[in-house]
Amino acid sequence: MQSITAFLPALLLSLTLPLAPAHAQEAPPATPQAQEGIAEGAIDLQRFMGRWYVIGRVPNFVERGHVASTNTYSLRGEDKVAIRYQYREGFGEQEEELQLRASVDEDSGNRRWRTWFYRIVPTRTRILEVAPDYSWALIGYPGREMAWIFAREPDMDATLYRQLALRLRDRYEVNTDKLKRVPQHPGQVGKLGFEVPNRN
Repeated sequence: MQSITAFLPALLLSLTLPLAPAHAQEAPPATPQAQEGIAEGAIDLQRFMGRWYVIGRVPNFVERGHVASTNTYSLRGEDKVAIRYQYREGFGEQEEELQLRASVDEDSGNRRWRTWFYRIVPTRTRILEVAPDYSWALIGYPGREMAWIFAREPDMDATLYRQLALRLRDRYEVNTDKLKRVPQHPGQVGKLGFEVPNRN
């Protein structure tokens, strides 16, 4: 794992981003058609745990240029979650990881999480939507400038990806002009819409 100094710019950025109030990023009332394919009610934390592949994201200081990115969640008690973020700077590079922890707001239906970098820098994320079978998830962040598309498998059909990107744009007002797909395989590097790795 890299030293904390390597991530100091990202940590300072996190400190400058406002923590959202409890109602931030609440979805507007959805039509029946918009609700098709969405798991309703509270998030089942047990089902949400495990490995998620980062299929798409708005690039940010911490993750920019990473490939083969995954988040693995492990429940620690009723409302505490350990997070292991694994990635490569390029497909020829060694795998690296970051360890984080999170607490789940008990009155949020398990959707709002407060996450700490290195136990000291708090940020907020929110599970916006999950598939009924928990095969994909949309994750948001205060300010609607950052978002993620997760999946249980490293490959996602292009049509589904476009549909989920439209959900982020139309329901949650995320600036999806900045949304990039994350290469999970070397063959995806250089393709239209995919993020450029930090190293070849």
